[in-house]
Amino acid sequence: MMRKIVLPARCDRAAAEALLPEFQAALGAGPLSVDASETRQIGQAMLQLLLSARRTGDGATITPSPALLDAARLTGLENALFEGNTV
Repeated sequence: MMRKIVLPARCDRAAAEALLPEFQAALGAGPLSVDASETRQIGQAMLQLLLSARRTGDGATITPSPALLDAARLTGLENALFEGNTV
């Protein structure tokens, strides 16, 4: 069974810190789906958390919002975050 984490509209440092335990638990339990489709603001801490999730264990599949796609392009993380995504 795939675990799913839904990101809030505002993904700042506080949101990343609050979600960290959930990501840690989910990444040890098989495939992970991250729903960021409603994310409107994303900060560096959340980008780092998403990148770590992609590179850990079975990795994470991320469903991005336009804001997340823009942030990934601006930071050069588009391929690292979404390459091979099956969304």
